[in-house]
Amino acid sequence: MRPDDQRRAGIGYTVVPRTLVFLTRDDQILMLQGAPDKRLWAGKYNGIGGHLEPGESPYRSALRELREETGLVVESLALRAVIHITLPTPPGVVLFVFLGAAPVGEPTESDEGIPVWVEVTALSELPLVEDLPELLPRLLEPGPVLFATYFVSDEGLEIRFD
Repeated sequence: MRPDDQRRAGIGYTVVPRTLVFLTRDDQILMLQGAPDKRLWAGKYNGIGGHLEPGESPYRSALRELREETGLVVESLALRAVIHITLPTPPGVVLFVFLGAAPVGEPTESDEGIPVWVEVTALSELPLVEDLPELLPRLLEPGPVLFATYFVSDEGLEIRFD
């Protein structure tokens, strides 16, 4: 497969691949309280994640981001969702969401924020990233991989699950 064979002149839609990871421990979930100076989601609670590096698989990216942002190394992660985020102007985002069991040890703080273990029943009391109240309950339920499309506009966020 040649690189030029993958491009279509003037036609197409591009996306930025990203990963998002949630770890569980008993009735708790590991959330990252965003650093106050973060460009996106400052002070808000989200999972752990980021961009893929060139040549990196979504799975390897998730493991790397988890290690970089929390110091934790896990045995395995399960893909739980693939979300296509359509933004007002391209590129969009494709988000690979993983779930895993917490390893032994406690997470450490990074420049991205403070990792915090939160009781699942207390999530509604936190300033969560906008999609998480709808996404997290679905992620935590056993089942097949979820597929969703988010539409971001000036009017807000519209979420559709397939």
